[in-house]
Amino acid sequence: MEKHFDAIIIGAGQAGPALAARLSTAGQRVAIVERHLVGGTCVNTGCMPTKTMVASAYAAHLARRGAEYGVVTGPISIDMGRVHARTSRVSSDAQGRDEEWLRGLENCTLIFGHARFEGGRSVRVGDDLLTAAKIFINVGGRAFIPDMPGVADVPLLTNSSILKLSTVPAHLVVIGGSYVGLEFAQAFHRFGAEVTVVEKGERLVGREDERVSAELQRIFADEGIAIRTHAECIRFAPHGDKIEVGLTCAHGAPAIIASHVLMAVGRIPNTGDLGLEAAGIEIDERGYIRVNDRLETTAPGVWALGDCNGRGAFTHTSYNDFEIVAENLLDGADRKVTDRIACYALYTDPPLGRVGISADKARSSGRSVKVGRRPMSRVGRAVEKDETAGFMEIVVDAETDRILGGTILGTSGDEAIHCILDMMANDATADRLRQTVHIHPTVSELLPTIAGSLE
Repeated sequence: MEKHFDAIIIGAGQAGPALAARLSTAGQRVAIVERHLVGGTCVNTGCMPTKTMVASAYAAHLARRGAEYGVVTGPISIDMGRVHARTSRVSSDAQGRDEEWLRGLENCTLIFGHARFEGGRSVRVGDDLLTAAKIFINVGGRAFIPDMPGVADVPLLTNSSILKLSTVPAHLVVIGGSYVGLEFAQAFHRFGAEVTVVEKGERLVGREDERVSAELQRIFADEGIAIRTHAECIRFAPHGDKIEVGLTCAHGAPAIIASHVLMAVGRIPNTGDLGLEAAGIEIDERGYIRVNDRLETTAPGVWALGDCNGRGAFTHTSYNDFEIVAENLLDGADRKVTDRIACYALYTDPPLGRVGISADKARSSGRSVKVGRRPMSRVGRAVEKDETAGFMEIVVDAETDRILGGTILGTSGDEAIHCILDMMANDATADRLRQTVHIHPTVSELLPTIAGSLE
């Protein structure tokens, strides 16, 4: 059956539902198609469940440290079943609210099924052919499973399936020493698992400055998490009811016996089965949909938002994609994806907050830069909490005094980083930050001091 709408949205992640609400409120008839669960990665297998799990792990860690604060506790044990139940409840409650909200929107039809293009203006879902003048793709991504030797011969966990564990692994081996892998590695170690992080590169989170990598490795080592870098040839084989993980490293044993293996080496977009070629929508060599600064694809009247366009892999960038498209279409704006300032966080403990460009990247670009830095051990709030690992850093253009970026690896770094972000968004100088009075005692109060001691 053919059904006509003003707009079709494929995927109900972070950008899709918000766009559906905005378009339907404007009087447009909207169909939003979802093949699995409303809410996308963030609600179902990403931010909400993983940060809920990380919070449980932090509680366990703090409980074990109780005596350091003068709080005497008994033996600490982990009920992984309750951890899993809490994580599932937070996720499912959010998913349910989002679905109920979508179903209640006027002029909006929520359709469950697999959408596939049959032309530049038509999408088939089951027996129905949906047509519209405007189509928006918001299909997200999934864990990438590389073609490593033996990868098909053993059971592997991903960021989705590891959330379903109701028992603590005896020995969790994490393949990939970057953002997703590190969060799970620390959490499960705090739950009581032996954990080894295996990284093919020479250091953890290779996209960050070496100072960040070194400090994270020190923090993990202090907690008892094993780190194996320079793992050039990673391979797998069954070992009874366990998994043998083979490595080629300069140091350490050539193989590890794991009870569980988490594959966390990156993500790929969910674009392979959408029939994009039928609409003339181009993808790049990694499968990401090519878009311009206004998030328009190579097909007229089709936009791509969120993880699938390769212009940001975060909930906040996906939501910003919605804002860009909606304001350009409905408000006559001229917003561009290149106008936003890059920002993100790594939710280890302590967390890493990042905005703009790092010191290393600023220098490699040929800029003349000034850098201000303080260890967290000199931040009163961190000392009071006895959480002094990490450092704070601000990068400034030496000629204009404009702030280029900032790094806060330390307690509350994911929140305090917004002070730098907001200054950058308002094109403020480092001297303006230096003159700003911040509240004591907070982590943020050191930022004006750092801005006043640039080198």
